[in-house]
Amino acid sequence: MKTITLNLPDEINLKKIDYFMIIASKLYEDSILSAGQAAKMVGISKKTFIELLGKYDVSLFSTSIKDLKSDFNNA
Repeated sequence: MKTITLNLPDEINLKKIDYFMIIASKLYEDSILSAGQAAKMVGISKKTFIELLGKYDVSLFSTSIKDLKSDFNNA
């Protein structure tokens, strides 16, 4: 895995998991990571990652029929 460093303003006070979830859920939403890869990045189970997606305004379901069929076939 790659490691990155983020410099954030001191005023931002989130838990460590929130930072990881914000980034991982965006990468999942943009189809850059699978749910399993995103969960591994955060350090949680795939089930937990999927359960938390709604908190970060990310849908579990793809936006297109083609993507949905692909997700179904790869499940």
